[in-house]
Amino acid sequence: MTRGKLNTAEIRVEIRGCGAIQRSSQIKIGFVRSIAISILLRAALPVAAFFAGLVVSTNNAFSHGFAGKRFFPATLSTDDPFVTDELSFPTLSSIVTPDEGETRDTELSVDIAKRITPNLGIEAGETFIILHPPGERAVSGFSNLELGAKYEFFENDEHESILSFGLGAEVGGTGSKRVGADTFSTWAPALFFGKGLGDLPQNLSLLRPLAITGVIGLAIPTSASTRTFGLNRSTGETELDVEHHPNVLQYGFAMEYSLIYLQEQVKDIGLQAPFDHLIPLVEFSLETALDRGQRGQTTRTINPGLIWSGKYFQVGAEAVVPINSRTGNDVGFIAQLHFYLDDLFPHTIGRPLFGKK
Repeated sequence: MTRGKLNTAEIRVEIRGCGAIQRSSQIKIGFVRSIAISILLRAALPVAAFFAGLVVSTNNAFSHGFAGKRFFPATLSTDDPFVTDELSFPTLSSIVTPDEGETRDTELSVDIAKRITPNLGIEAGETFIILHPPGERAVSGFSNLELGAKYEFFENDEHESILSFGLGAEVGGTGSKRVGADTFSTWAPALFFGKGLGDLPQNLSLLRPLAITGVIGLAIPTSASTRTFGLNRSTGETELDVEHHPNVLQYGFAMEYSLIYLQEQVKDIGLQAPFDHLIPLVEFSLETALDRGQRGQTTRTINPGLIWSGKYFQVGAEAVVPINSRTGNDVGFIAQLHFYLDDLFPHTIGRPLFGKK
């Protein structure tokens, strides 16, 4: 589970043309604390639904993110294909976008995922956004609430492969217009995949720790355009502004080299903690408008980074490198603390509400 917020924010700013009032450049410790509290309050409903699993009994649980002997970590910028019980908090990201003369977009988010059955899960997420253009005051507020469901319909342990289908929804009108939250909802069906290379022959053993995960989806807004009236300060006349909302192809993938897999399944090369639990990776995240006068307009980033994975949680960080001018000119970052609730609480909230694996 992941938010993938950086490219989403960029395509929202660049393609939809959302204007943003801005925020102050310095954030005091008390303000940061209030942001975290506010996020938790906004997520109260999905959190309550999630922890309702405490009172539900099932017969079995299974480990987080495995296909055969392959462990797949939760990626930061593109969503992974697994249906799991997990919590990401916090996820912190920041990048300078081309909007309004290079606006810094900083985001703090929380995401929760809960299995209904071993192969079907639901997700909920909320993000607090701070926008700050140069020389202007900042503005902050919540994005729209994001909900989703994912169904794992194929898994092959021998070939370390998995396929899932998901449907996401950004609920219009639940966020702040000050940070560009839309008044309309957006649906996002997607196909997720994962493949480990552990089935390669022994003469290619050093390539066997490699794996790839990815997603391809379509963001479909429920409104094709938004019409607003504004005053032209030069002429004093009222003008009509039409903002078009295109369908957007969302796609990306992550290439991972698991030192965990190298040590345990290929060859013990003597790595010691914490290096024996590292997974170097590179993620590619892209969004392309398909229609409504903006066909082909694309934001793209390449995100190299590291994930350290333990038994109960993982910590990850990536640089966010724009690879075209529409995305930006400065390198950003994303960092995340991610908890494996199915391993932390295998007998209570970390197992499916119904059924067994």
